[in-house]
Parts: sequence; structure tokens; C-alpha cells
Amino acid sequence: MEQRRRPLSPHLQVYRLPLTAVVSMTHRMTGVLLAAGLMLFVVSLAVLQCGASSFESMQSVILQPLVSVAIWMMVYALFFHMCHGVRHLFWDAGEGYEKPLMNYYIILELFASVILTGISYLFVQLGS
Repeated sequence: MEQRRRPLSPHLQVYRLPLTAVVSMTHRMTGVLLAAGLMLFVVSLAVLQCGASSFESMQSVILQPLVSVAIWMMVYALFFHMCHGVRHLFWDAGEGYEKPLMNYYIILELFASVILTGISYLFVQLGS
């Protein structure tokens, strides 16, 4: 008996995830990223308590451009996660289940997280 070679799931080749699904997966990924970032933050606090030389070495690491970009990505992840959580509070209240409104809230939370990150960056730059 000859067996035909067919794709396992042909719907995966034509199916496009809705924007809400993509943002939901991103929300979960930022949650994991924030948990890892929190562990790194606690480790850096433990290193800092070892004295002035540890502080200087930690400061030289943090001032590296790649580390600085990673820190600001973490700040964006924090604001994105927070804005998405606010949208979930609206859903818990029974609001915002209409598709056009869902997409509007997604765009709003993406812009809000970018704006909040930019404001934080400005505060840091003005403070230094």
C-alpha cells in the first residue's frame, strides 16, 4: 500500500494568528523575561554589598552599550507587561471584547508602553 506524503497540518500554512494571540504570547514572554531580569537584579544587589571595588566593577559592566540596551529592553518589557495587565483588568470587568475595540486596545497598549519607556529614559537622562 503506497502512502501519500501530505503535510501534517495544512491549516498551519494558511492560518494567520490574530493580533490578540500574538500580543498574548508576547505578554507571556515578557513575563518570563522580567522574572529572569529580577533574578539578575537580585544577584547584582548581592554583588554590590561586597564593597566599593564590587560597585566599580558592576558600574563598568552596566555602562557597556549592549548591557544598557538590554536594560532598556527590560524597562520596555516591564511597561508592556503592565499595560497588557491593565487591558486584562478591563476584560475582567467585562469590557472590550468587540474585535475592533480589542485591536484598538492592543495598539493603545503598544504606544503607551513605548511612551512610558521614553519618559523613563528622559527622566534618567535629565537626572544624570
